[in-house]
Amino acid sequence: MADELKKGSAEQPKSKEKPAKPEKAKKDAKGAKDGAKQKKGNIFKRMGKAIAKFFKEERSETKKIVWPDAKTVLKSTAVVLVVVAVLAVVLWLVDTGLTEGIRALVNLAENVGGEAAAEGETTTAAAGRMLSGLIGF
Repeated sequence: MADELKKGSAEQPKSKEKPAKPEKAKKDAKGAKDGAKQKKGNIFKRMGKAIAKFFKEERSETKKIVWPDAKTVLKSTAVVLVVVAVLAVVLWLVDTGLTEGIRALVNLAENVGGEAAAEGETTTAAAGRMLSGLIGF
């Protein structure tokens, strides 16, 4: 008898077709607009509800914050101050180096330019002398 049930179920193929869905009633454009207005409600009421929801969620998120203890805050502050001090020194050194380099170039240009003007040299020759003086040739 069990064999007959198995054979019977095997002989009847299962239908893979989905049952047809009933067609939805079409709404006219005016009815849809009226329903949308009724569904949304007054804009001021919705705005008030949205603002209240925002502050309620903000309060719940604020409660989830885990604040560090005083020792951790002091350590972090010390690290920040040390890093700022080190970067300040590095920037000061770079600034001083660039300032001195430009000052040296200006002095070199004045020395070579003054000599070149007295000797009647061209600009190209003066520039060549400046570079040779800078490099040390």
